[in-house]
Amino acid sequence: MKDILEEILECKRAEVERAKATLPLKKLRDMVENTPSPDYRSMRDNLAASPTGIIAEFKRKSPSKGWIKPEGRADTITAAYAGAGAAALSILTDGPYFGGSLDFIRTARPMVSVPILRKEFIIDEYQLYEARQAGADAVLLIAASLTVEQYAGLARKAHELGLEVLLEIHGERELDYYAAERPDMLGVNNRNLGTFHTDVENSFRIASLLPAGELLVSESGISRPDTVRKLRQAGFRGFLMGEAFMRQPDPGRALKTFIQQLEP
Repeated sequence: MKDILEEILECKRAEVERAKATLPLKKLRDMVENTPSPDYRSMRDNLAASPTGIIAEFKRKSPSKGWIKPEGRADTITAAYAGAGAAALSILTDGPYFGGSLDFIRTARPMVSVPILRKEFIIDEYQLYEARQAGADAVLLIAASLTVEQYAGLARKAHELGLEVLLEIHGERELDYYAAERPDMLGVNNRNLGTFHTDVENSFRIASLLPAGELLVSESGISRPDTVRKLRQAGFRGFLMGEAFMRQPDPGRALKTFIQQLEP
């Protein structure tokens, strides 16, 4: 029986091949090379300097919980996040499982000045060119979706394109990926991508095993200001949160209230 991650990756491989058939890599590469470079926004620097480190996520749907906010608009919600004090934005671009679209990044980019992370199951350099062309500043590379060699090649290509890399791991066994190619940020996913079970204690469990001096990000399952405070004490500087805000009538206001509760 396939787990959820295997199902998503199978779908993603077919999706990338369809995209290549519609817009070949050479044409996409030419589009990127012939487009003026956008103003560079460093997600790593923003998180390091931010008093909160909140990466607010635009997430309309979940494979395990279904639709969260089907009517959610990428222009109004991302602008509200940025206005409320988000250090960075995460925008899901997977359509079938997360209700996302690459167009959401294109829509949000002129609305905000904070860095944008393309949250996607990236398996091919084609998706890196897509991210660059859409206006993303950083991409997520998931260890569970890639071999060490695949990750290293994609991370190097991302850096060539001016994209920062957030490497996502779930456990200490995946630290080999970090050693193969150093990312700009190292994330710990509290959600098991095979079962989608979430436990924020995962970040605390492996915090002491993570490389010293790296910009650490805790992802998923965070909903309380006290959890963010404890994660900061454990060494994390970025906190990726989406569902806690997207389930509220006004996600931007929910983020603003959360940040106010974080203040001493």
